[in-house]
Amino acid sequence: MLLRHLGAAAIVYGAAQAPASAQFEVGLPLDPSIKATFVHLAPGVPAVLYQPVQPGAKSHIGLFVMHADGDYLEFSACTELSKRGYSVLCANNSSSKSFNFNDGILDDILLQTKAGVSYLKKAQGINKVVLFGHSGGATIMTAYQAIAERGLAFCQGSGYIHKCPDKLAGLPAADGVVLADANWGQAEMVLLSIDPSVVDETSGMKSNPAFDLKNPKNGYRPDGAQYSPEFIRKYQAAVSRRANQLLKTAQDRLAAIEAGKGKYADDEAFIVPGAFVGANKMFPEDPRLLSRSRKAWPLLHGDGSVSTEIIHSVRVPESPPMKLTSFKFGALKTTVRNYLSSYAIRTTADFGYDEDSIRGVEWRSTYASPPGNAEGISVPFLALGMTGHWEGLAAEIIYDKTASADKSLAFVEGADHVYRPCTKCEKTPGQFGDTVKTTYDYVDGWLSKAGRF
Repeated sequence: MLLRHLGAAAIVYGAAQAPASAQFEVGLPLDPSIKATFVHLAPGVPAVLYQPVQPGAKSHIGLFVMHADGDYLEFSACTELSKRGYSVLCANNSSSKSFNFNDGILDDILLQTKAGVSYLKKAQGINKVVLFGHSGGATIMTAYQAIAERGLAFCQGSGYIHKCPDKLAGLPAADGVVLADANWGQAEMVLLSIDPSVVDETSGMKSNPAFDLKNPKNGYRPDGAQYSPEFIRKYQAAVSRRANQLLKTAQDRLAAIEAGKGKYADDEAFIVPGAFVGANKMFPEDPRLLSRSRKAWPLLHGDGSVSTEIIHSVRVPESPPMKLTSFKFGALKTTVRNYLSSYAIRTTADFGYDEDSIRGVEWRSTYASPPGNAEGISVPFLALGMTGHWEGLAAEIIYDKTASADKSLAFVEGADHVYRPCTKCEKTPGQFGDTVKTTYDYVDGWLSKAGRF
């Protein structure tokens, strides 16, 4: 991975210090116009600051990039935006990257985000800070900004499953937010991945075949499932029932812990079979689900043109592995407290989703929820969705709930989740052009608009 040390002077310790001039070499070849500097933000929180070698009119804008649990020290935004003139701090939080345990405590990650924002605010030549969230990074960036803008009152309301701790007071707010192919949030992604066929919460070895997504009787086909309306309704209702039961179980265990009757004095393991976010989703199997926007939006084409239309996904069916029997790649492995703070969301009896919407989710029941968090964000806000992947339409839901008066939404035709051309979605080779360039050119144009930052 990552960084090969080229000089001890390159190390920068602490968010209060300005970046050193010496460099590290990253694993991917660096464009000669940019440099990379290692930054130690906090224990277990490494970062790399990417900057233009020759500062220009845009380098005063510093972007902070971090994912909920992934390794993002070399994510494409780091180099693509710095090549376009911006300062970009790409960081990893302290959560495990091994998938052996889901230990990403959102409250701690928000403090680590604070370290990144504080670093950029104190760095020489930077006077504007913009949060950049990709995929699960949207949970972090929207939660951080909403709490920073609104204070603890935003996340300590009576409707929250978990009320944020007082240590999140005084977060320095960023000046803008960019979400590029965000998902619906860590909690919602667990919800969408919950396998309703589980019949024993202590084991992944027992299941009810009536909810088997791979069963042809239920509408499964290798070239794209077409589940019946009745199966979809029953399946989604069962997901909601199981999710709410898991929530009650976790709340009961927390009450026992706090009453001194838990298995440990502070917390307990909480293992959820069939809830791993990388598997077991209905809508990738059946591409009719979550396949179009509700309204017309700008669609960015590879030839540089932009049309305004109802957005249709171009994704092809995907068959996530059914890993119910796997501990590492089938179960959500966390603790009672962390499940309640980072992975649980409340649903109502009408929970479900169809071609263009998700219903029956209480977005403000957790701040692990970008749609709910967006209600607290007033700074300039950009949401981009990729039409070659099944998370793309989350952008519309988040955008609709964003409180900002300066907000933009657009979609990139044929881009996959990491902005590359979805070649398996093409009808002709090269149909979608250079979608990475299309994506970052649009972000560049939005960031550099006169008067915005």
